[in-house]
Amino acid sequence: MWRKNRFIKYFGVIGILGPILIYTYYVYIVSWLLGFAFFSVSGSVMTAAESQDSITAFLNGYRGILRNEWFSGIGWAYLFLVVTLGLNTWILLRGIRGGIELLCKIAMPVLLVLGVVLVVRVLTLGAPDPAQPAWNVGGGMGFLWNPDFSVLGRSQVWLAAAGQVFFSLSVGFGVILTYSSYLKRGDDVALSGLTAVSTNTFAEVILGGSIVIPAAFAFFGPMATQQIAQSGFDLAVVTMPMIFAKMHFGQLFAVLWFTLLFLAGITSSVSVAQPAVTFLEDELDVGKGTAVAIFATGTFILIQLPVFLLSHGVLDDMDFLAANFFVVVFALIEVVLFAWVFGMNRAWEEIHHGAQLRIPRVYKYIIKFVTPSILIVILGWWFYERWLDVLLLRKTLEGGEISPTDRPIILASRLLILLMIWGMIVMVKLAWRRRQAAPAVSQAGETPT
Repeated sequence: MWRKNRFIKYFGVIGILGPILIYTYYVYIVSWLLGFAFFSVSGSVMTAAESQDSITAFLNGYRGILRNEWFSGIGWAYLFLVVTLGLNTWILLRGIRGGIELLCKIAMPVLLVLGVVLVVRVLTLGAPDPAQPAWNVGGGMGFLWNPDFSVLGRSQVWLAAAGQVFFSLSVGFGVILTYSSYLKRGDDVALSGLTAVSTNTFAEVILGGSIVIPAAFAFFGPMATQQIAQSGFDLAVVTMPMIFAKMHFGQLFAVLWFTLLFLAGITSSVSVAQPAVTFLEDELDVGKGTAVAIFATGTFILIQLPVFLLSHGVLDDMDFLAANFFVVVFALIEVVLFAWVFGMNRAWEEIHHGAQLRIPRVYKYIIKFVTPSILIVILGWWFYERWLDVLLLRKTLEGGEISPTDRPIILASRLLILLMIWGMIVMVKLAWRRRQAAPAVSQAGETPT
């Protein structure tokens, strides 16, 4: 396949660079969760959660955006960032089996138990305020599961939704490709894929969806919940502490909540780091320790951007670019290579080799025709609506306004990403030359000496 077009290999740059960019800001966000778990134990989060203004000030003080009664600087946030980075590095040094696999074997059951405990507590809230009997968990479920079809007319909604699906399943940015390289010939890809998607969807949609929005509806009502649902990350660190502050044993549930999120985040962050580390090991023949050291050092330098330029929108810009735009673009490249270049008939045979179940044949046509068509439409639609505003730095990638003071910083951040793309292209080219120059391995499997 690679001999058909010598430029195909450079498409893989997105599969390496995307995870690096995601790791750069994602690990910082994960460290916030560790910090909030710590301050939940100390009681500071519960004290600050008496009002939205207070808990928002607590969050902004923690992140160093402002100085207040809670924090005089970014010291605590940086401490928990270093701890999180150290934990990630230690897990990466232990490798796939001794590090990531062991972490998942421990963390995943704990995540499931904590998630079920929180769901049970939320579902037993009933109507917490006797004066507002309509504000109940049942109404919250209705609010969550009755869709607003009017938003389907916005291209960024489709792009963000596709990006969320791919990011959640580790599709479209090299993680699954990296892990799949460790599969044996007879491993059941079909059953493993179905199991992974099913359990992830159950945890994310059923468990996760049954916690935040229903609880917010029960305590704050429909109007406030509408605003809360649009607040993104604030759901986890602003809204949920306010909810816990109104619950019996709220401090305990706050500790469980942030511990759950931290464990989920740490398992994701080490997975996101794996493509770059594996590339250094397998393609550039760098040892495990050296590869992890290079990755840890490089990303530590890059992390300073979202840490110290958070208030200028750098983190949000990187997030939409890497976790929404890049993953959809790379997913489109993957499905075209898989179905059209590699060939759908050969691909279908590979999927079912060693499989214990048969995938309905309709998916053969969905993979080849429907999936790439939908992704092309989403990307084309978004480009049509956004490309000029994004190019001229009038709006963010998500469609928000960019202030004049933030434009030079956003421009510098995007130029740095372009420089990283060029650097990754050079590294891929060097890796390819090294592969071509390596001594050929005989068909018998013997390496010439």
